[in-house]
Amino acid sequence: MTTTPRPLDLLDLDGLHSEEELAIRGVVRRVVDDHVRPNVAEWYERGQVPVRDLAKELAKVGLLGMHLEGYGCAGASAVAYGLACLELEAGDSGVRSLVSVQGSLAMFAIWKYGSEEQKDEWLPRMASGDAIGCFGLTEPDHGSDPGSMSTRARRDGDDWVLSGGKMWITNAPVADVAVVWARADEGVVGFAVPLNTPGVSTREVHHKLSLRASCTGQIFLDDVRLPDSARLPLARGLKAPLSCLTEARYGIVWGAIGAGRDSLHAALDYAGAREQFGRPISGFQLTQAKLADAAVELQKGYLLALHLGRLADAGKLRPEQVSVGKLNNVREALAIARSCRTILGANGISAEYPVMRHAANLETVLTYEGTSEIHQLVIGQALTGVSAFS
Repeated sequence: MTTTPRPLDLLDLDGLHSEEELAIRGVVRRVVDDHVRPNVAEWYERGQVPVRDLAKELAKVGLLGMHLEGYGCAGASAVAYGLACLELEAGDSGVRSLVSVQGSLAMFAIWKYGSEEQKDEWLPRMASGDAIGCFGLTEPDHGSDPGSMSTRARRDGDDWVLSGGKMWITNAPVADVAVVWARADEGVVGFAVPLNTPGVSTREVHHKLSLRASCTGQIFLDDVRLPDSARLPLARGLKAPLSCLTEARYGIVWGAIGAGRDSLHAALDYAGAREQFGRPISGFQLTQAKLADAAVELQKGYLLALHLGRLADAGKLRPEQVSVGKLNNVREALAIARSCRTILGANGISAEYPVMRHAANLETVLTYEGTSEIHQLVIGQALTGVSAFS
């Protein structure tokens, strides 16, 4: 096992974990060291990632849907899943996104709201990496306000017909199944849509300047006919997809700490080796101030993530608490990455080091699964009892 990175040694945070949690973390860290770190700079530069091959490697250690019970899933605790997300995002936000979308969005939606037939059909294959899933909620004109989605589902005899489109969908160009949300006469409904269904097409989004080691696309639905058995029978209303987002946001709370930790680790190594004016730059007061501030925010974010994880394992975690974690930890991780980039000077923009890549990725993480402004309003409503959304 690789040694624990120094940035999280400051407050001896390992002492807050069980041996099992630390063992799971060690397994995920080795997978990242073996399969992500040697390749991620090239994936990022090319804007391509081998999703299926990578999913297979992640599945070998039970990372796909790892916090779900049954159907070939590992049934791990929320804290163990959080630690896995931290290690994955220390490799790259795109890799953690692959796991989050597969497990916390697509698989979770089927696991929580699907029929037994849907669960049996999809979940074991998704847990093993033999099937890739995606989650179709965001649209070109409807992001922060998913309740105004334009995608429609109408009944036609015993079938449903779906029309519309989804945008910024992770895994869509390579997925086998999409969990698609649409408006119907009875409200928002969800479907498990095989992407080889006639009328379904996808297109990859190119020219991204962030999250380049991730496969992002659009889904087009042109009068797609589905049997009623494709509908998620327990999903009723907008609360269903929003509950899936809460699952995914929890993983981000931990994942952002991984990106911040990796950035700080790189800056510490660089500052100790880089000499200017006859001594390492780690000995200069301004550099130490940056490192100290970053380390303090990293410890605070970690403690917040761990507290939320313990609440989740006790069945007490509320959506507004996840918003606190997502808002704080992504915002602070981005500030850490930006500050660490300055410590590396001109080398900070080189792909030889991970810091600029983390900073660019975190700009996307700041936006997806709810922008900072949306989470501020969720927290504001919890504090005041007044909704600013309507």
